[in-house]
Amino acid sequence: MPTPPRSRGAGPRILRGGLALLTVLLVAVTGFGWWTLHGLLSGITVSEALGADSPRSTGAAVNILLIGLDSRKDQSGNDLPQEMLDQLHAGDSSSGGYNTNTLILVHLAEDGSVEAFSIPRDDYVNVSGIVPGYHRIKIKEAYGLTKFDAEQKLADDGESDQATLEKQGREAGRKATLAVVRALTGVPIDYFAEVNLAGFYDVAASLGGVEVCLNHSVHDDYSGADFPAGRQTLNAGQALAFVRQRHGLDNGDLDRTHRQQAFLISVIRQLQNSGSFSDMGKLNALMDVARKDLVLSSGWDQDLFRRIGGLAGEHVHYQTLPVVRYDTVYGQDVNIVDPPAIRALVATTFGDPSAPSNTVVPADVTVDVVNASGVRGLATEASNILSHNGYRDGTLSLGQEAGSPVSAVDYGAGAEGAAQAVATALGIVAPPRPHHDVAAGRIRVVLGNDYTLPTDATSLATTPSGGESLGIGVGTSDLPVPDEGLPISGSGIPCVN
Repeated sequence: MPTPPRSRGAGPRILRGGLALLTVLLVAVTGFGWWTLHGLLSGITVSEALGADSPRSTGAAVNILLIGLDSRKDQSGNDLPQEMLDQLHAGDSSSGGYNTNTLILVHLAEDGSVEAFSIPRDDYVNVSGIVPGYHRIKIKEAYGLTKFDAEQKLADDGESDQATLEKQGREAGRKATLAVVRALTGVPIDYFAEVNLAGFYDVAASLGGVEVCLNHSVHDDYSGADFPAGRQTLNAGQALAFVRQRHGLDNGDLDRTHRQQAFLISVIRQLQNSGSFSDMGKLNALMDVARKDLVLSSGWDQDLFRRIGGLAGEHVHYQTLPVVRYDTVYGQDVNIVDPPAIRALVATTFGDPSAPSNTVVPADVTVDVVNASGVRGLATEASNILSHNGYRDGTLSLGQEAGSPVSAVDYGAGAEGAAQAVATALGIVAPPRPHHDVAAGRIRVVLGNDYTLPTDATSLATTPSGGESLGIGVGTSDLPVPDEGLPISGSGIPCVN
């Protein structure tokens, strides 16, 4: 099991990686030409984690996942310099792990507008079939837990080269993170960019001053934040405190997410308006940071960079995915979320034509269930859950090879939206798959040995409080009601808490 986090009210927290995402934005906003792309961008690490068979958007719109990785290691697994960690208040190189403490899903629409959703790091999500050995975890943990599992399997097979273990472990962690975000949001991911903790430090040190605006004065001994209300320009050290602070804020991590969004907007505006990139010396220095700290998925090209670099601030809007409530599960602070509501919100906001329809009439959907888990009676119980939710009973059968490791939902022609609804009802997070052996309009569920039935016998439908039924007991909480706040626009310097 993952190491339980500290409680919301105790102990300092290290920076969560938000500003590290500036590295890719620094590259993007320059809008430099083809020769620069092939020249200056050479040497940046490229990942194949998306894979050729990953779902992609249709048309000209694209979705990009920005990943801020909380790691005290460089890309080869070597310790970061202690002096860097001291300035970040990040402990030593053995602290922390490989949590993705910042996830921002960005949608570049065909009309040039941009909608971005920050995904709170403590969202408690279903990862069955994605993260080996786990059913539900905080979304931030998918990367590190999968990385550890992949490295352990390689080591058991005789691999001892640390660089190989690090590289392949990180690729496995990226694949898991991408799969979990796709399952939560219901939309494909076309590109991603990842930056680690060192990337934040290197970029923040090169920025000089960045203007921000606070609604109220703040003082926090944990992060070192000590700022008056109003607009002000922060140096690199103050910027660290600005985005680290969560103590003393009404909405904790959600308010810190707003600060990350506001800071990104401010830096983009500063770079676009200052002409900083006419200085090739400064540009080369920034690109040195990118080569050291940045990972891009394959496929980033001149057109994509040009689209990002040409964005006008007023066309960029940031939101935070909704949280139903805060709670405590097995001693961990978590955010209870409603995945169907999140998928509907993202699909509506993105207007993504590749997203499946959310209009599903269960009585019109017939579902066959195959028990490939080796657990007697599992297909019957799963079918009963679907019947309770209004789906039509299909055939029940045993898989040819009991003990299949991965659960899946297959669908025939025209049933993609229904397949996603069935997957949600049963808590299967692997993306549904089209299959030629399944009749048009019909669904086939294959239950593998990773599958765990919901214990409340009513599936993962929303609970009376609006959150996802966890199938476990969760405690009551006197924590404040989550407030994701209004969308933040890039049309000015936004004021935040």
